[in-house]
Amino acid sequence: MNHKFLILLILCCALCISGVEITETTPQTLNISSRHWTPLPHKNTVGGIGIRCVVAASVSFVAAAISSAGGIGGGGLFIPILTIIAGQDVKTASTYSAFMVTGGSIANVMRSKRLIDYDMALVCQPSLLLGVSCGVVLNVVFPEWLITLLFVVFVAFCTFKTCRSAVVYWSLESRNGGGGEVEAGGSTKVPLLSSTTTDDVDEGKYETPWMSIGMLALIWFSFFVLYLLRGNRYGQGVIEMEACGTEYWIISSMQIPLAVFFTSWILFRGTSASTRQENGGLIRRQSSSELVYPIMALLAGLLGGVFGIGGGMLISPILLQLGNEPQVTAATCSFMVLVSSSMSALQYLLLGMKHIYAALSYAAICFVASLVGLTVIQQAILKHGRPSLIVFSVATVMALSIVLMTSFGTIDIWRSYTSGQNMGFNKPC
Repeated sequence: MNHKFLILLILCCALCISGVEITETTPQTLNISSRHWTPLPHKNTVGGIGIRCVVAASVSFVAAAISSAGGIGGGGLFIPILTIIAGQDVKTASTYSAFMVTGGSIANVMRSKRLIDYDMALVCQPSLLLGVSCGVVLNVVFPEWLITLLFVVFVAFCTFKTCRSAVVYWSLESRNGGGGEVEAGGSTKVPLLSSTTTDDVDEGKYETPWMSIGMLALIWFSFFVLYLLRGNRYGQGVIEMEACGTEYWIISSMQIPLAVFFTSWILFRGTSASTRQENGGLIRRQSSSELVYPIMALLAGLLGGVFGIGGGMLISPILLQLGNEPQVTAATCSFMVLVSSSMSALQYLLLGMKHIYAALSYAAICFVASLVGLTVIQQAILKHGRPSLIVFSVATVMALSIVLMTSFGTIDIWRSYTSGQNMGFNKPC
């Protein structure tokens, strides 16, 4: 199996090299707000581009493998890798990142579909999409220093809480002999290592929740139509309209009633995360209110949009803090990330993106890497009985994102300050 993965990686790297069009654009350095970029010395050569692509693909492989274990998309790692190592501009890096996250999420969903809590994904998805859309607008309005400060404070806090949760899980697992059970809410014991991850699972017990999947597809299509009609703030869309004009903001504002309608409908039908019943000891969550999950998703999406990393990296630690099982959280987050990232990737395609083959090659690399990462983490959990490894992987990705995005964001802020650029708030367009 390892040899097959290695062969696939080599093929993907070769496709990546052949798919990248060599241009005379200058490599850029990362800025967390994705608005201002400072050019590096111009050193583009045919050989240099190929080497950069191979190195970027290899590092992306490792990043995707680590991210997949925690069910995180990995956008907070992919964009810095593509801009710093591959020398791509922010627009191309963001486009590739959407495909890379989609590829990795597909692998995650394929391998862990039996652990996905579709009800939780269903109640969170409308608010998550709305939050990301609003956060993107705030990303343009907020000054770079404020975005960087918010990123450091919030993600560092989440990393600390996630690390502490991982340590608690680890100690409880050790106390219980590595059996994968921890005490939840006093005397009740909730199995962290679900039987659905073993090879001897009775396949007949699993029933695909087609109703929930159908509702998620309807949510996906509804928001996708709005995104296509609205286009982006540069006027790129399926219909002609003034960039950030009246029509643009009217269509954008329609996301609010759409999210409220879908969330209310889902909660009314009784399919929210807090009302799902435990099935044979597989899943158990405790929530004081049905509105906890959509509010949490809205916050994660909003901050993810502001930071330019999507909501996947933020929603996972919050779900863990709410008492959800690590494996269920990872699988469900992967599914929600797939819904969001696939919408962005398809939108890029319909709006006439360039370098499609290169983007698909990177996506294939992340697909294979996610399979490798999931295989390794699942084997480790089955061998040692420690699902806390998933929580540790989430903390690792968040810590790496802080180092990469904050360091280069700080450098760019200093350069903007010394060059006399505007350090205050900006207009949304």
